[in-house]
Amino acid sequence: MPDQRVQGGCQCGAVRYSVDLAEALTLYRCHCRDCQKQSSSAFGMSMILPETAFEITEGRASTWSRTADSGRPVHGFLCGTCGTRLYHTSPSRPGMVNLKPGTLDDPSGLQPIGDVWTDSRQAWVDLLPEGLHYARQPADMEALMARYRPRIPAPEGGDGGGGDAGS
Repeated sequence: MPDQRVQGGCQCGAVRYSVDLAEALTLYRCHCRDCQKQSSSAFGMSMILPETAFEITEGRASTWSRTADSGRPVHGFLCGTCGTRLYHTSPSRPGMVNLKPGTLDDPSGLQPIGDVWTDSRQAWVDLLPEGLHYARQPADMEALMARYRPRIPAPEGGDGGGGDAGS
């Protein structure tokens, strides 16, 4: 699949990144309390991709580490100026980045394929009707990766592509 590079960054513009959406392995909604707090909302969005598909192009992200609800360590990367959470990594997934796709310049074409940590979902949030649903953290991400088919807008002058990333 051809490179599908798009840009993103924090709210104040101090940290910018480039990501190849064609390399995305999955996209889902997480309802754990950590993601609710981190996003200041009912859930967080997570896009898993190889670290080779992600590059900071401007500025430098600050780091913060914590233990997730799953018990695994998580290293969060955020803008030191405005505090926007951009992505995180974990030793439990070496070589992978968990991008917060709401920080993309244009996230409008993305479609999550599942919900995790539904045990802590806010009652007023509906689960994705055709999505995969997990009460807590899935033992592995294989089913979420197998189901994901990114809806990637065609680059200007392109043929649309589409793709089967993660299949």
